[in-house]
Amino acid sequence: MLNLRSLLLLRSIGIGAQLLVILLAVYGFDIKLPLPPLLLVLGLLSGWNLYSWHSKNQNHKRETYFFFQLMIDVLALSAVLYFTGGATNPFTWLFLLPIVIAATTLPALQIWTLAFVTIAAYSLLMRYYLPLDYAHPSHDSGFNLHIFGMWFGFMFSAVTVAYFISGMARNLRQRDRRLAEAREQQLRDERLIALGTLATGAAHELGTPLATMTIINDALIDDYDAAHHPELNQQLHIICEQIQRCKTALSTLSASSGEIRAESGQAVRVEAYLLQIIEQWRAQRPGIHFHHHFDIDDQHAQILADQALTQAVINVLNNAADASPDSVSFHAHWDSDKLELSIKDRGEGLNPLVSHKLGKEPCSSKQKETESGLGLGLFLAHATIKRMGGEITLFNRQQGGVCTRIILPLNDLTGAA
Repeated sequence: MLNLRSLLLLRSIGIGAQLLVILLAVYGFDIKLPLPPLLLVLGLLSGWNLYSWHSKNQNHKRETYFFFQLMIDVLALSAVLYFTGGATNPFTWLFLLPIVIAATTLPALQIWTLAFVTIAAYSLLMRYYLPLDYAHPSHDSGFNLHIFGMWFGFMFSAVTVAYFISGMARNLRQRDRRLAEAREQQLRDERLIALGTLATGAAHELGTPLATMTIINDALIDDYDAAHHPELNQQLHIICEQIQRCKTALSTLSASSGEIRAESGQAVRVEAYLLQIIEQWRAQRPGIHFHHHFDIDDQHAQILADQALTQAVINVLNNAADASPDSVSFHAHWDSDKLELSIKDRGEGLNPLVSHKLGKEPCSSKQKETESGLGLGLFLAHATIKRMGGEITLFNRQQGGVCTRIILPLNDLTGAA
């Protein structure tokens, strides 16, 4: 679509340039040209260009439609050259421009088809054309005019190649990059589907043992009450809490894999939501030295309390806590449009061997053998945040450690409270 827009703009400039050259030839160099047919050709080309501009967003088969547009340009140029000297016209080498554009944007079959049509048109113009009629004929004036036409044609072609055709090539490179990103995203989605299937199986397999453990633990709590066995009763309550945590984690896995929509939360204020995440995480990791800071531009901004997003942020906090238990900081800034989180640690930093894989596939960023992991938490955090239209980046800090930056669009996550 961008290349078609560039072609239509180039055609508009070309029509104006041809009209300028025709008027200059007639009134500046006293060349007798058949103005009615020339103006008719340029008028029809202008009308077609205007129609193409207004219909460029329609669902055409892009390569075929683009080839058809270039074919129109070749035929229109052939008609103009027929009335202005044919192959003797110094602007005949403008036939190369459609071929260059086609070679940059179209498949081989259409390139060669356009090339053969252009060669045929040029060959016919060597025999069939209306010769130029000078009002004051002289050999020098005709030769000088031919030199001037070649200079003007070269200048126009050079500007066209440098600006428009290089822009078309850049658009193609951007399209290829977007296709590569789409393929990469498809691979990540396939990994997520596989993980979701495994999560569903794990949730079903672990549900029964946890239920059995809950029943036995409740019976033990009744048998060993706090009055007679205070220490044992307290330990049994701790086991009960840990079992409950396992059940919550399994329910989240089931929700993420499609049994329940984890996104079905309610819109809450950003500050309350972040404080809830911090409270939930600190309950899991009570021994971590942690501090947080909020920079608020919109006190009433809201966010959807999404369980998957909560788990993603907790996974990042857990990674930071594993890297440096003595120093984890959490900074949040938000306005009405977006939320920006920065989670920093004082660990050893990212391993250069795996840093390019983080978030793209399950890969652990932990360097010590005692801290080794599968890297699923960070991979799922990346997937969750990308799914919500956000961005997540990890980079080494100059002071040491890693900073994980998360940016989320609030305008897409907010809803009626």
